[in-house]
Amino acid sequence: MYEGAVQDLIDELGLLPGIGPKSAQRIAFHVLGADSADVTRLAQTLQRVKEQVRFCRICFNVASEELCRVCRDARRNESVICVVEEPKDVIAIEKTREFRGKYHVLGGAINPLDGVGPDNLRIRELMQRLAEGTVTELIIATDPNTEGEATATYLALLVKPMGLTVSRLASGLPVGGDLEFADEVTLGRAFEGRRTLDV
Repeated sequence: MYEGAVQDLIDELGLLPGIGPKSAQRIAFHVLGADSADVTRLAQTLQRVKEQVRFCRICFNVASEELCRVCRDARRNESVICVVEEPKDVIAIEKTREFRGKYHVLGGAINPLDGVGPDNLRIRELMQRLAEGTVTELIIATDPNTEGEATATYLALLVKPMGLTVSRLASGLPVGGDLEFADEVTLGRAFEGRRTLDV
C-alpha cells in the first residue's frame, strides 16, 4: 500500500479493463517518472475524448460529429447492416476492406450472469432501423462465444418475421494455424463452414 495520491492513481488504473494490480502499479510509477508536459498532454487527451467523442445517432459507433464516418458515406450499401457488439469490432471489419454496408453497434452482448439482457442493448434501435424497409440483409457479427451466440440467436429469432436474409459470420481455423492446436468447437465450426474449392 502506498500513500495518498499514488495509491489513488493505482486504484483508478486498476479499474480499467485488462489492468491488474501489478500493471496498475507499473503505469502509476511510469506516470510519476514522466515529464510534466507528457502527463498534462495525457490528461488533456483523456478530457478531450470525454468532451468531443460521442456515439453516432444512427449506428452507435464512436463519432466526432452527429454521424460517424460510415453513416456519412453515401457510397455505402444501405440495404445491408452488420451487427457488432462494440465500436472496436467496426474497426476490425473495416480493416478487411470486404464489407461495404452499414453497421449497428449493440453496446455489448446478452449475458444474464452479468445482468445484461436484450433491454440493456441497442436492439430496439436496430428494430426501428429495420422497420424502415431499406434493409434486406442482416449480418450478425457478434463474438463467437456463449454470449455472442446467445445474442445472435436472439436477433435471428426476432427479425425472422421480417423476411430479411440473416447470416452469421463464419468461424473456424485461423490462417497459419495448426489443426492439432484447434479446440473441438473451432474445428467443428470449420467443418460446418467448409466451402467448395474451385480449381
